[in-house]
Amino acid sequence: MNWKVTFYSPDLEGEILDLPAGFLARFLHYAERMEVFGPDLGMPHTRAMGGGLFELRLKAAEGIARVFYCRVADRRIVMLHQFVKKSDKTPRKELDIAHRRMKEVKHGYQS
Repeated sequence: MNWKVTFYSPDLEGEILDLPAGFLARFLHYAERMEVFGPDLGMPHTRAMGGGLFELRLKAAEGIARVFYCRVADRRIVMLHQFVKKSDKTPRKELDIAHRRMKEVKHGYQS
């Protein structure tokens, strides 16, 4: 049985689809692989961030981007938040958004 990739909101789906071409190509490739092999593709493609949160690591000519996601029941992977990295360290603000959205998704409600 395959996995299903979904999005926290239609707005987030639009943000991801509006990423520069290199990031979008990587995202679509990895999302297809996740639907077949599951949410953990391993380094350097994905990384566990702890507490059930994962990051999809996108590297392209345009730079580096991250998409945070979690897995939920029914073999579903929910994309929670995306951002383009500007520094080596992931900003706390970006992690906080992803953690808040993951709690919402896992408790059955969305904003």
